[in-house]
Amino acid sequence: MIVTTTENVAGYRATEALGQVFGVVVRSRGLGGNIVAGLRSLIGGEIKEYTSLVEDTRRQAIDRLVANARLMGADAVVMMRFDSGSIGQTMNEVVAYGTAVKLAPQ
Repeated sequence: MIVTTTENVAGYRATEALGQVFGVVVRSRGLGGNIVAGLRSLIGGEIKEYTSLVEDTRRQAIDRLVANARLMGADAVVMMRFDSGSIGQTMNEVVAYGTAVKLAPQ
């Protein structure tokens, strides 16, 4: 499945817009990861525990986006974007969203 942040896919034209599609993931680090991240924040620099959490969560959100687009019969998702936020102090929410479309070669 093609997932792009652009409105068009090179070499194809959208024949049908199927509607909005999204993938949502809410994740939390375990107590140990939060403690290590808290200690690392005292020193400064990148907090690798949280970087890893966000990267994994974004990948999973895209996977869910693709699964939902396939259920709709889409060939691609265009205008894909991410939104993220915190829920409480220990949880991170990531949403991947876009428009599911049918494609045909130009």
